[in-house]
Order: sequence, then C-alpha cells, then structure tokens
Amino acid sequence: MTDQYPQPLRPLCIVGLGLIGGSIMRDAAAAGAEVFGHTLSRSGARQAQRDGYAVSHDLAETLARAAEDDALIVIATPMHAVAQILDAVVKHAPGCGITDVVSVKQPVYDLIIERGLQGQYVGGHPMSGTENSGWNAAQEGLFHRAAWAVTYDWAVELDEQGKRVPQEWADLFTQVCKLAALTGAEAVPVSVSRHDEAVARVSHLPHVLAEALSIVGDKGGTLAQSLAAGSFRGATRVAGTDPVLVRNMVETNAAALVPTLDEFIALLQQARDGLAGEKPSMKDLAEYGNRAYVRINARSGARRESVSPVRISSRPVMRVHPGAPGWVGHLRQVESLGGRVEVF
Repeated sequence: MTDQYPQPLRPLCIVGLGLIGGSIMRDAAAAGAEVFGHTLSRSGARQAQRDGYAVSHDLAETLARAAEDDALIVIATPMHAVAQILDAVVKHAPGCGITDVVSVKQPVYDLIIERGLQGQYVGGHPMSGTENSGWNAAQEGLFHRAAWAVTYDWAVELDEQGKRVPQEWADLFTQVCKLAALTGAEAVPVSVSRHDEAVARVSHLPHVLAEALSIVGDKGGTLAQSLAAGSFRGATRVAGTDPVLVRNMVETNAAALVPTLDEFIALLQQARDGLAGEKPSMKDLAEYGNRAYVRINARSGARRESVSPVRISSRPVMRVHPGAPGWVGHLRQVESLGGRVEVF
C-alpha cells in the first residue's frame, strides 16, 4: 500500500505496554518502525525483551533516549498515571511531541494545559481492544480498520483567535495520523469534549451495563447459567475486563457518563412501566431500538472482537494538508460528519 504521508514517522517511545501500548509496539515493529518503550511491570519488561522488543523498566532512561532520538512519546498508561508521566516528560524529554491512547480526553487535556504543553500535544484514542490486559494480551492487527480519535483543540483555539497554527504542531498532528495508519486504523478528528460524550455512549456505558447484567445473571444461579445463550455472553463479555481498568475508564469520564446513564435509565423505566401494566407491552422500546440498530449498522459495520465496536470504513474521507490555509476548518467539517481524515 502506498504511504500517503511523505513525512517519515519519528521513532516511537511507548510508555505503558499493556494491551493497547503493547499492540502498538508490535504493529510498529512489524512495520519496520523504530520503537522502544517502558513498563512498570518488571515481569512484563522481561517478557517483552525475550520477545525481542526494546523495553526498559527505567522511565528516566527511556525518556532520555526519546529526547536523544526526537521520538514521538505515546502515553499508554491508565489515566491515574498520566500526570506523573507528563512530569517525567517535562524533566527528561521536554522537546518531544506527545500523544496518548487514554480512553478519556478532557482530563488528559486539562493536565496538558496545567503544564503548558498544548504546543507539543495531540491526543489520541484507538477505539479497539479486548477484555484482556497486559503485555501477553497485546497482538498485531488489533486496530485494523478501527477508528482512532485524534484531537485538535489547540489548533481550534488558535484559529478562533485569528492566530496561525505553528507548523511544528501541524507536523505533530501528521505524525499522530501516521501512527494510526501504521496500525491499520483510520484517523478521526474530534474535539475532547465531543469525544468524551461519544465514548460515554458507545464504550463506557456498555461496561456499566455488562457489570450490572453479570450480577443479575449470577443471581439466577447455576440454572440460569446453564440456559444462558449468546445474547447473554455477548452482552456481558466486557465484564471480564480488569475492574481497575473499568474504573479508570468510567470514573474519569463521569461528567459525560452520568447524563448518558440517565437517558438509559429512563428507557428502562419506560420498559418496566409498560411491562407492569394490565396488558404487558414493550412495543415502543422494541421498535425504536430495532430502528436505531438498523441505522447504526447502515452507517458502519461493528467489529465483534472489539471492546469499543466502532468502525468507520463507510464514512466520508477528506484529505487535509496540515498547515495549509483553512485546514483547521476542514478538520471541523470532517468531525461534523463523523468522517475520517487522510493528511498529506
């Protein structure tokens, strides 16, 4: 496949080598990119080294190499560790570009603003994963044809002030899009607030529901489990995710998730009231839900193996030249369509 990005990809420094960070490392290495990383897990570091990857347990050492190589730093840790990692980047690799793969964007951007790092940060979030975690769960091809959210809020802020976006930041935006393409994903420009509201609906709410449904099913005892079919297994699959990771996702996005939960609870209450009537009925929910499902599938095909089933291969595509006149407005247009972007 011809590379649409003439700008070469910088070396990649991945901090955090669980499912997502580890899968990015595997994809990058398979594509021939220079990639190295850090993990807090000594056993994970040893396993990655045995698998042939350049992985260190020493964060300062890893970031010093990133500074020397002018690497793109990819923060792939849970949200609670991001502040500490950013502080280490400021200390050991202050000139490096930064992206991340955290499942919420506003809390990360708040930390970026606190440290005055807007000019060297472009946020990211690949919308793919499994219920498993850790280096051994990482795999090549995890992000193939998945959406990869790429944030551009700083560019919008400058554009609205009538200021030119520095070419260095435009180049960093290109780098993050190139990283997404390297893994087989499709870059989707999105603001942090719209991102968090969207993933509350299609990623974080399903985790809450899976946990609750697992509890209800478990209360049915062994008979209920022996009768459980695919619908129950599919709806509860992501409850197998490490509870710490689930809490990191949903608690850090509570501001967007709570109104979404309110919507869902209202629908459940309507269904409950209809079924409790003299003539039990769930007509409205069944019909409206079916129509919504048909619309969703008409817009995109769901990846069944993904924790966050968003695929956008049928979405509109716009080619954008970062740094060219009007390019930020073009990104806003792509976002409004839920489309993907290719940069050149």
